[in-house]
Amino acid sequence: MNLASAALEFTDQALVDLGRQALTIEIDGLRAQVPRLGAEFARACRICLDCRGRVVVTGMGKSGHIGGKIAATLASTGTPAFFVHPGDASHGDIGMITRDDAVLALSNSGETDEILTIVPIIKRLGVSLIAFTGSAASRLAQASTVHLDIGVPAEACPLNLAPTASTTAALAVGDALAVALLKARGFTEEDFARSHPAGSLGRRLLLHVKDVMRVGKDVPKVAPHTPLAVGLLEVTRKGLGMTAIVDAADHVLGVFTDGDLRRALDRAADLHSTRMDEVMTRGAKTVRGNTLAAEAVHLMETHRITSLVVVDADNIVVGALNVHDLMRAGVV
Repeated sequence: MNLASAALEFTDQALVDLGRQALTIEIDGLRAQVPRLGAEFARACRICLDCRGRVVVTGMGKSGHIGGKIAATLASTGTPAFFVHPGDASHGDIGMITRDDAVLALSNSGETDEILTIVPIIKRLGVSLIAFTGSAASRLAQASTVHLDIGVPAEACPLNLAPTASTTAALAVGDALAVALLKARGFTEEDFARSHPAGSLGRRLLLHVKDVMRVGKDVPKVAPHTPLAVGLLEVTRKGLGMTAIVDAADHVLGVFTDGDLRRALDRAADLHSTRMDEVMTRGAKTVRGNTLAAEAVHLMETHRITSLVVVDADNIVVGALNVHDLMRAGVV
């Protein structure tokens, strides 16, 4: 019987059951890690916290893929790290490891030849070696400064051969290490954003008002003596739902919004004889260009407004923005 015909014998429910069984085995493997995190885990954390260089992660095959992810997670959460392939390390890349670094090596068996080949060089450098293995009796575990046992009761693979539960356990313990380190370092959302400037969090925390505001001819503004009818045209043309009222030097005197329009119409103000300074809101909310866009969002939400005039230190208009500008920038 070939593989294709064998697959046809499985019902949909049988396939679902196999998937659930694999997940259950992996969950059991993760549960086995919790009571093992103790003094050795704390020592591994101390090594990383005291490291003056970088944490160099290495591993072969599936462990290498997991190692790459662990290195990326460490690097993005405040612990400088990178991945080195152990095979390449034997052919020159070992020079990437310095005496100020620490090494994190992953090998479920603890007997991976490519890693064991570079262990003497690591030891000669006096570099601390943290080992993730499934065997405390392995050569890698015995040679390590700190050994973390990541062994699992069984692989999710029914042949108990393909790395499945063991790689999940290694990944989870790597995440535990990264999380403990970021908390110990006092790593903040702002720090995370600086490592992820292209992500939504980066945009929310690093973008400034000046990066999204409208400038020049796109900024709605009129003089105080401007007739209400002309002021309404300015509001409509610029599409921000408001206009600033400014003096001859562009100092902000007030703003005019749809709320001001409703109040003016309620008292039957004449569109042609009423001046903008008679219907504007004085003491309007403004914002500086170097203010974080996230703060502008908070200001709008607090005062229930949808647009802001941007001013410099002398209260001169330099721009304007509304909630739609912030939405397009991914801040809202």
